[in-house]
Amino acid sequence: MSHLSDIEKEKRQKLKAIESLGIYPFGEKYEPSGNIAEFRENFKEGKKASLAGRLMARRTHGKSNFLDLRDSSGKIQLYGSKDTLGDKKFEFLSALDIGDIIGASGELMKTRTGELTLKLSDITLLSKSLRPLPEKWHGLKNVETRYRQRYVDLIVNEETKKIFRTRSLVIGAIRAALDRKGFLEVETPMMQPIPGGAAGKPFKTHHDTLHRDLYLRIAPELYLKKLLVGGFEKVYEINRSFRNEGISTRHNPEFTMLEVYEAYSDCAGMMKLVEELVRFSAKEALGKEKFEYQGKTVDLTKWEKVSFAELMKENFGIKPDEKESTWVKKIKERDS
Repeated sequence: MSHLSDIEKEKRQKLKAIESLGIYPFGEKYEPSGNIAEFRENFKEGKKASLAGRLMARRTHGKSNFLDLRDSSGKIQLYGSKDTLGDKKFEFLSALDIGDIIGASGELMKTRTGELTLKLSDITLLSKSLRPLPEKWHGLKNVETRYRQRYVDLIVNEETKKIFRTRSLVIGAIRAALDRKGFLEVETPMMQPIPGGAAGKPFKTHHDTLHRDLYLRIAPELYLKKLLVGGFEKVYEINRSFRNEGISTRHNPEFTMLEVYEAYSDCAGMMKLVEELVRFSAKEALGKEKFEYQGKTVDLTKWEKVSFAELMKENFGIKPDEKESTWVKKIKERDS
């Protein structure tokens, strides 16, 4: 274990000590009586509670231990003492590390400073942490690590969790809005004989049974249009698509997009639909249509219709009837 850090060595030593006590350190079943947010919202002095989550901080004051427990809904302080836990369980607290998953039972109380706290009567180790979390005060800042190790990012950055939750609410709102308007949600093939529907480079695979090459879809467009031909007048798919191109924090080769098709509509009708989806999703996910984003005020109650051709002419001096080679040249000249 020479390649391990001092913190990791100490954690493994604690693991052996726990196992020597006959305690299984991974995967024990535990049934919490609710989540932290529920008990915070419905606080009652002396109310019994059983919670489960990750140990995020600890403070020792003589014969008392204060710990921070976090689950997916929030954070709460735990208070443990010899009087309430007994000698054996109190000593067991010293074997716990930041990052451990624990179960905690006791009664709700408030400290002299008004901090909502769970006064421990029992504590259970559910999963021993063997790797250290990023340093508390600086958190996880490295962009590469945050994207490659999302699980660590989620543990230490609450803002990342908020993004995940908001994304889920937005997708749910889109589904609800389209379903109410009579659109049918469908699933179309991800492996296609011809990669079509967009100008993108596909990933190639091989189907052994069919003895033929197939492509991961770059868009679901062609199959959705076939459903229109078949008689479905309103269809949509929240789909996973794949494009074998560059990768960055703003461009992922595997991504989710929404495609919607409506028979007998036109571009103006689809523009109206997009506005309705965006506004409804904002209200469902954020509870408002006006908010701050990256230092700018976004007001979704105000929409402006602009000509793409006019924007290209204004920003790049490009006219719609010019050749593509002329567009590329003018754009490069502007960027340089």
